[in-house]
Amino acid sequence: MKKPFLLLIITVFSITVGYAQSFGLKAGADFASVKFKAEGENISTSETGFYIGAFTEIEASESFTFQPELLFVSVEDLNFIAIPLMAKFPVAEQFNILAGPSLGFLLDTEEGEKSFNFGVEAGVAYDISEKFFVEARYNLGLANLIEDAPSGYSVKLNGFFAGLGYKF
Repeated sequence: MKKPFLLLIITVFSITVGYAQSFGLKAGADFASVKFKAEGENISTSETGFYIGAFTEIEASESFTFQPELLFVSVEDLNFIAIPLMAKFPVAEQFNILAGPSLGFLLDTEEGEKSFNFGVEAGVAYDISEKFFVEARYNLGLANLIEDAPSGYSVKLNGFFAGLGYKF
């Protein structure tokens, strides 16, 4: 089930590239945290990893650009495909605010763990030049990654991303 759905997402992303005004690559660091909640206890662990991927920009108007992305994220023993669907709003000539939903597909799940993740993402980007930009954003995971979790039990994945991108 995972592979056909992932193939569908990649196909849709590839078709989107045909409508894009620009295409680019990005990479950076991911400072991920896993939040475990059970019986009133909250435990949080943090790890540092990396992300690498591609994005397209589809300008809807002067004040709004749709920016779908396809990223590979690796943190410690956790690898996943992230698909942020960002709305990009310019607030100054080189400064943009980004916000939108994010889908994720965990690649290394074990029994009792869900492989589908979703959340919301928000951040900022600064255009260094016409081709290069830096960005920082936070992803708040909303999905409980425990399969058939008892009431009061949850595992959620969050992350702070900081990186550099290049537009072709």
